[in-house]
Amino acid sequence: MITREEHARRTREALIEAGLQLAETSSLAGMSVNRVVKEAGVAKGSFFYHFGDRASYLLALHRGFHDGVLAEVRRAIEGLPPGAGRLWSGANGYLDACLRRRGVRALLLEARAQPAVATEIRVRNDQIAHLCEPDFHVMGRRRPLESARLWVGLVAEAALIEHDSGHRLPDLREAVREYLT
Repeated sequence: MITREEHARRTREALIEAGLQLAETSSLAGMSVNRVVKEAGVAKGSFFYHFGDRASYLLALHRGFHDGVLAEVRRAIEGLPPGAGRLWSGANGYLDACLRRRGVRALLLEARAQPAVATEIRVRNDQIAHLCEPDFHVMGRRRPLESARLWVGLVAEAALIEHDSGHRLPDLREAVREYLT
């Protein structure tokens, strides 16, 4: 027998999964609560029980997407010393994770237009830049934090380009890597 907590967890997961599916095929602007609950196969009241409103839902989608991607990046750089090699491994981990995940365009690009998510994006990008700062410091960059901020933007843009193509683009990745030399 499924407990109430297990049922609630499954419903929340179904709503998130439905949002990721819809984000892949439509824009965030067109992602209505009605579409999400229909895709998830749950009652509309369940949506509001779990998320309260659409803005909170979009924020949860964004966080879930990026938490998963960041976990993959952390595995890719685990044990590597600061420097260009660690940045490159992290970038490849990020790009590969974005290719495997649904809703990349919506959650990387369109989400910036959602006020609740825009703040989250700025905070997350700043956190990642601070994680990359020691790498650029070791590489001898005079402005390591600013270099890290630009690196975060560059790699995110490369993810969008690869997403549009549907596969890895070796020449694009090599161009990204050249920024580390």
